[in-house]
Amino acid sequence: MKEIHHWIDGKEYKGSSSRFSDVFNPATGEVQAKLSLATKAELDHAVERAASAQVKWGATNPQRRARVMMEFVRLINRDMDKMAEVLSSEHGKTFPDAKGDIQRGLEVIEFCIGAPHLLKGEFTDSAGPGIDMYSMRQPLGVVAGITPFNFPAMIPLWKMGPALAAGNAMILKPSERDPSVPLMLAALLQEAGLPDGVLQVVNGDKDSVDAILDNPTIQAVGFVGSTPIAQYIYERAAATGKRAQCFGGAKNHMIIMPDADLDQAADALVGAGYGAAGERCMAISVAVPVGEKTADALIERLIPRIEKLKVGPYTAGNDVDYGPVVTKAAKENILRLVQSGIDQGAELVLDGRDFNLQGYENGFFVGPHLFDRVTPDMDIYKTEIFGPVLSTVRAGSYEEAIGLAMSHEYGNGTAIYTRDGDTARDFANRINIGMVGVNVPIPVPLAYHTFGGWKKSGFGDLNQHGPDAFRFYTRTKTVTARWPSGIKEGGEFNFRAMD
Repeated sequence: MKEIHHWIDGKEYKGSSSRFSDVFNPATGEVQAKLSLATKAELDHAVERAASAQVKWGATNPQRRARVMMEFVRLINRDMDKMAEVLSSEHGKTFPDAKGDIQRGLEVIEFCIGAPHLLKGEFTDSAGPGIDMYSMRQPLGVVAGITPFNFPAMIPLWKMGPALAAGNAMILKPSERDPSVPLMLAALLQEAGLPDGVLQVVNGDKDSVDAILDNPTIQAVGFVGSTPIAQYIYERAAATGKRAQCFGGAKNHMIIMPDADLDQAADALVGAGYGAAGERCMAISVAVPVGEKTADALIERLIPRIEKLKVGPYTAGNDVDYGPVVTKAAKENILRLVQSGIDQGAELVLDGRDFNLQGYENGFFVGPHLFDRVTPDMDIYKTEIFGPVLSTVRAGSYEEAIGLAMSHEYGNGTAIYTRDGDTARDFANRINIGMVGVNVPIPVPLAYHTFGGWKKSGFGDLNQHGPDAFRFYTRTKTVTARWPSGIKEGGEFNFRAMD
């Protein structure tokens, strides 16, 4: 059985832990590898080595650090297909979706090539007699990233790119469910010229997370995962004086107005709701058609589109629409929530519970589900299902529709489909949600804007990627310098205002 270990000081590090976690092939349900789980002592060792390596890396000028990012981009493109193959085998994504996972992370690394500009401070000359003032953005030191299973390439790249380009060392704790691609990325960074120890990949579970939060050398923690864990990490990090940006769950609504192009809206819902088996924090899981006529026409268009979805392993070809969910436990939780929707009175229009794929009976496949006449008191509305389940909540008016999204505890992403500019502008301005799409179903910002949700979808003041990432991974130092001219007249005993 293959064993997967850590990446410490620029090479594989086996460690001494006797604890291992299973890495599955989600398509077959078979264990394909054993993952070594770090001890607290091993994590602390990785942090100590990272702190030592960071001193020289932080003193390296930003342009030279950016050149490492530039070469990293080339190497990712070189090995794109190889990494996508590994990603698909551990996560279950289709091959094109796996490449998209890597590509969206790569775009953040491309943005990080501009780190010299993003790290510039401010300068004021002649703030007073002979006085200049300037600010510098300096790295925090050692930072940590705790990343989820659903984007095993993109989110680690979102974390490591800005952190490293800003001059920090990073401890990356990827998901134990699909750990191989982060280790491949670490090897590529070393090939690109990153000094040994600046990026340490430590595999582990909750014990490793707590060790990260308790280690006094680590200055900041970035996390993506479920809301309860995001809140736990945020609160515990704050208690120990660390910076934290923690992103949690989502329940993303798409409002479909009566004037919308319903064919376009239906296509968008199918892709946004069922792509990656619904295992996306930006997936649309709630459709909100306004008016009974709109709802009936939308359901009529959705049914044939969903029935045509091809579900299968990534090896079945690039026309597969989505693959298995990541674990057996995830599948069981999805089916439990589907049953709760039935029990609580929702109308199950399309039932995927009996989906079975010949030759892959032990895989973690879940057929597509479509609910209609869901109400806000139902568990399938309140809970993030993280599976191929789309719920339809009928609204009688625009105000009722926008009220649904605004009153939900999650505020990650949302979208509206309409031909009316006034409605779209009103929606974008009023909605209390972090990322908004207008006739765009999954409004993930490009790398030079920031990604982040509101309400219980995000904890912390600064978002991922874009300029916010460089603010998060640096601290500002402001210098007031005076170079007096003429004869020194003696000490001053009061604080003089600037003339």
